[in-house]
Amino acid sequence: MSEVSDAAFPGLSNRLLRVRSGIEEACRGAGRSPEEVELIVVTKFHPPELISALAALGVRDVGENRHQEAQAKAEALADLDLRWHFVGQLQTKKARQAARYAHAIHSVDRERLVDAIADDDRTIDVFLQVNLTDDPARGGVAPTELERLAEHTLGAAALRLRGVMAVAPLEEPAASAFERLAGYSERVRAIAPHADAISAGMTHDFPEAIAAGATHLRIGSAITGKRPEPR
Repeated sequence: MSEVSDAAFPGLSNRLLRVRSGIEEACRGAGRSPEEVELIVVTKFHPPELISALAALGVRDVGENRHQEAQAKAEALADLDLRWHFVGQLQTKKARQAARYAHAIHSVDRERLVDAIADDDRTIDVFLQVNLTDDPARGGVAPTELERLAEHTLGAAALRLRGVMAVAPLEEPAASAFERLAGYSERVRAIAPHADAISAGMTHDFPEAIAAGATHLRIGSAITGKRPEPR
């Protein structure tokens, strides 16, 4: 299957193997088991055919951050056994549509979004995105509002609160940012002991995320290669 994948997308299987090896190495360095870490391959702007090639290589968890694109890919690849993770900013008016195909939504940052996602018959995994900067324009709930959002989410029967999510700011070392995120995770677990997942770490900082306890990595270009121009 790797030969077929590499024929259409040269180097794909080798890049996936390198990232998986890097995850194993980072887990060893952190004294953790690789089985504790879930790899989500982010496929923004890449065609459905690349996702099919990834599926042939054993990938089951796929991340997208634009609703319209994610919805179209989920429909086109409905015959594959994939779990779709929505990892981008989600408009409230699009939330119910996203809930129809997403296995998990990693970017919940306000009560109105919780209510909109929960207004569906399916049970959805959700992560609370925390803003690790002082810029309110960045995605994520302010740390001071985290417990309130967690409690509101727990009141939505259709949602499974998994834990927290964040993007490390470029202006701060990833290690210190993820250390703070681990502290926010502890605060959520004080309210919901089962919500122990941490969605953090991308192509350039996943070793630091693993060291801080990340359970879900969102890795794109290190596996998929150069991102195509948006269409």
